[in-house]
Amino acid sequence: MRIPKAAGLAWTSDIIGAGIFAWGAASALEARLEGTSGMATGAALMLLGGLLRLASLYGAQVLGFDEGRLLARSRRATLFPHLLSLAGPAAPALGATATLAIDHVAAEQAKVARFDPVRKSATMAPILVVLVVALQSRVAALILFLTLIPFVIGMILAGGAARQAADRQMAAITALSALYVDRIRHLPIIRHFAAEDRIARQAGGAAEDVAERTIAVLRAAFLSSAVLEFFAALSVALVAVYCGFSLLGLLPFNPPEQLDYRAAFFVLVMAPEFYLPMRRLAAAYHEKQLGEAAEKALAQVPEPVSRPAASDHVSLQSVAIVWPGHRIGPISFELGARGLVCITGPTGSGKTSLLAAIAGQVAPSEGALETLPAEAIAWAGQVPLLLPTTLDDNLRLGRPDAGEDEVAAAMRAVGLDALVARRDNGLATAIDHHGAWLSGGERRRLGLARALIADRPLLLADEPTADLDAASADQIIALLKAEAQRRAVIVATHDERLAALADQVIAL
Repeated sequence: MRIPKAAGLAWTSDIIGAGIFAWGAASALEARLEGTSGMATGAALMLLGGLLRLASLYGAQVLGFDEGRLLARSRRATLFPHLLSLAGPAAPALGATATLAIDHVAAEQAKVARFDPVRKSATMAPILVVLVVALQSRVAALILFLTLIPFVIGMILAGGAARQAADRQMAAITALSALYVDRIRHLPIIRHFAAEDRIARQAGGAAEDVAERTIAVLRAAFLSSAVLEFFAALSVALVAVYCGFSLLGLLPFNPPEQLDYRAAFFVLVMAPEFYLPMRRLAAAYHEKQLGEAAEKALAQVPEPVSRPAASDHVSLQSVAIVWPGHRIGPISFELGARGLVCITGPTGSGKTSLLAAIAGQVAPSEGALETLPAEAIAWAGQVPLLLPTTLDDNLRLGRPDAGEDEVAAAMRAVGLDALVARRDNGLATAIDHHGAWLSGGERRRLGLARALIADRPLLLADEPTADLDAASADQIIALLKAEAQRRAVIVATHDERLAALADQVIAL
């Protein structure tokens, strides 16, 4: 048995407990009115019904939570690699990606844990209540059933409006998250150009949009709750009027049944239970709205980048990369197990994008590309990723088991050994994600040292000599030429001295 079905049955079994409790209460009332000895039995039935309801509610919550947890685990196992593989103009912004991975999955989890089980209960429990009530009063059961028809119609109309409002709210939240993360990342630039007021107004407008759409969702929720409460009150009132007039003999028609105190009280106690599953459904309806909106948004996530065919060499045949308003290529070249290829061209010509394509991070728009698998590629970017930990941990990021001698040799090769010597804690020196005490050139050389330590067959370097003085640049050029004697090296560069030493030069 699947857990959602079990959770729905647990919610439904609560009605059985309610029936036992109602029968015990009705029996105790009858015994009290007639002066018989059935009050103890009635009290025992009430206790049994209450315990059964408690067990049902607890079991339903646990089973629903387990199903939501299993769904979230399964979803994240496939969604996270999918989102991390997205690149190119179709890829969501960083903040939107975080919202998709965290908030949307949580919304799906809440829907499965809370709404789906009570929805199953809402389809079965009212029918069960009608059948139980019909054992004592067919007319009361008919009254309950007839009030359900217009209620369902009203809920369908309210639900359609609520679904559209939830979709708009989820889209606004995603947009706000993307805007917030992007502006935080570029806060120094915003402050440098004194654009705080304009950015604040922009963020404020996005926040107001989320607030307005949230109010629309709440408005739809209140409307559905009003419909529910109206028909719930109407059904209980009609049943109460029928039972009271039947006991008093004041009905304007000849009833097909004769109610006694036990039957009338039992029906009155069970009448509110008829709409209780719908009340639970209404309480969890917000989870349904957000969950379905999240499912719709996740279904629209672009397909992941198709990695190039894995090979033991690099081969580009008429490869082109097309961005909105810009085209790179077509480009063709091949590189075997060793050699140095330099990609040159003016700023904005697409050198970094071509490196990203060779690394498998951007899918070519045209042509055929073969490259090494990701685990065989070392990357030294213009702005290397720095983790808020020690310098040593950052250097070993691609190969944690590297020996101390290998780390020291890489630092000497890129000219950072003197930097380490000046620090009191050496390689154990703490570093933040900005690399606050490192210059731009030092950060680039740290990234190159990390790529050397990773010791992979293909080395990709993006502007490795930028921000360096002539002596340091010469050292890096000599290093890359030496590395090309034992591995494949592809470099994006403006440095004419480095390009002059290359085996191939690709001009963009």
